[in-house]
Amino acid sequence: MVDLKLRAAPLIASALLGGCTLLDDGKRQFPTAEEAIAASFKTTDSAWRQRLVQDETQRLCSKAHDRPDKATAERIEKMNLAMKIAYPQSGTLVGDWKRGEVLAQSGYGLRVGDTAPNRPTGGNCYACHRLQARELSYGTLGPSLLGYGKMRGNSEAVVKYTYDKIWNAQAFSACSSMPRFGHNGILTPAQIADLVALLVDPASPVNQ
Repeated sequence: MVDLKLRAAPLIASALLGGCTLLDDGKRQFPTAEEAIAASFKTTDSAWRQRLVQDETQRLCSKAHDRPDKATAERIEKMNLAMKIAYPQSGTLVGDWKRGEVLAQSGYGLRVGDTAPNRPTGGNCYACHRLQARELSYGTLGPSLLGYGKMRGNSEAVVKYTYDKIWNAQAFSACSSMPRFGHNGILTPAQIADLVALLVDPASPVNQ
């Protein structure tokens, strides 16, 4: 569930050769990556297809191949830091770590074929992070979060930083592979608060 960053897509383009035109010298003219990807999703609904349209952050990261120079990185972080953050109506940024653990384990949502209307989207956190010692199946794209709250504590400043980082990681790390969960509407404020609890609550398996 990473933000889409459209680049050269030779495999997709190859699958679409039938729609390519020929140049005067007889060589095939491949479509752009954007055209190839858009053409492959013609049967999906319009709301889903909007996910193929990059915003300014994604365009800058694509252009930089996810390795922006200092000026571009500062521009991206400043732009995202200025974006609105919605907080839970309850007023608390620390929810229920048990619900957070369910969210962290769930990869459901925003995939072609995920059509259950009442099933909440998951965070799929274990795809990139280690979160508890007993978990054997976890990704390493992101840093280990084992002992997150034990090392950082659960002060108001730590809690707010954690919430804001989950809401929009690009505000803190330009071209991060971490999805902008809140900014892109992947998770609700209440769900993000539950993930914060998973990270900072002393009773959470993250901190055992």
